[in-house]
Amino acid sequence: MKKILIAVFIFQSATLFAQHHKTENIIIVTLDGMRWQEVFGGIDSALMINKRYTHDSAAAAKFWSDDIKERRKKLFPFFWNTIAAQGQLYGNRNIESNVDNANPYKFSYPGYNEIFTGYPDSAVNSNDKIFNKNTNVLEFINKQKKYEGKIAVFATWDAYPYILNAPRSGIYVNADYDTLHFNNNNLKLINDIQFLDPRNTGERLDVLTYIAGKEYLKAYKPKILYIAFDETDDYAHAGQYNHYLNSAHAEDGMIADLWNTIQSMSEYKNKTTLIVTCDHGRGDKIKDQWRDHGQKVEDAGHIWIAVMGPDTPPFGEVQTQKTIYQKQLAPTIAALLGFHFIPDHGNAEAISTIFQ
Repeated sequence: MKKILIAVFIFQSATLFAQHHKTENIIIVTLDGMRWQEVFGGIDSALMINKRYTHDSAAAAKFWSDDIKERRKKLFPFFWNTIAAQGQLYGNRNIESNVDNANPYKFSYPGYNEIFTGYPDSAVNSNDKIFNKNTNVLEFINKQKKYEGKIAVFATWDAYPYILNAPRSGIYVNADYDTLHFNNNNLKLINDIQFLDPRNTGERLDVLTYIAGKEYLKAYKPKILYIAFDETDDYAHAGQYNHYLNSAHAEDGMIADLWNTIQSMSEYKNKTTLIVTCDHGRGDKIKDQWRDHGQKVEDAGHIWIAVMGPDTPPFGEVQTQKTIYQKQLAPTIAALLGFHFIPDHGNAEAISTIFQ
């Protein structure tokens, strides 16, 4: 994939883009705690041979290739066969493409707050279930004409109703083992399956979160759908590299399936932008810190972004001249729909290279 050098300049006014934008819908997917090292480099050879973390090296070897481009494609085939060909990827620090948390905490609630509010609030400094005081871009869009009641969130982690302040924002947020109250046979079936799950660890499987979100999309056709996965973070904290890789690979497959579903529906085909990202990174300079993140892990604020849609030129891996920050995603989401979102505090601007 040709690497293109592009200066990331400040996008001064979303109104200019609004005159010709093609995006009418947005799909957002997050892979909690997914390291940029695997996204852009594939399986880590040091972790693959470390029996402390990789209990089945033979199984992990299915993701291995001596060629880095083939290696990352084996782990993330949709990213590298489709998004890299038709969209843009940011965050490969090996080619000076830097994407960072602006918040200093480098863990989940502060990261998701930053993604959706455009404000790295220093007061958002825990994962406690406290309703977020900051206005998020989804509730802003929910107030715009043609978007009222057309936004839905399906998440594995049960903190999402608080992160997005569902009671205030009016956004439909289905998280963890929330009951699916819909007159739809497929959603009823998913509801039954999740409550009968024998694993029952207090957090539903990512695949159930995904299928529920996909079936909701097909039945109710939201203008914005956000699906939030969590298993990559769980397995990393547990030091289970095999499972971390398998979850990442499975989630790439779910994203591919979702994109194919979108392209098969007239309401979405060639009218939808896909954004995939993460809340925080993990350690790597100290190899054992691959399990960890937070203020004490130096490189845990290194993240990544992937975008594909009708308004996004197919630049592939974008090499930037200045750091992109997570807080820029909220105004970018709004700008793709022709809106200008101003965070409650600060001055986050959209990522201009995502637009034509």
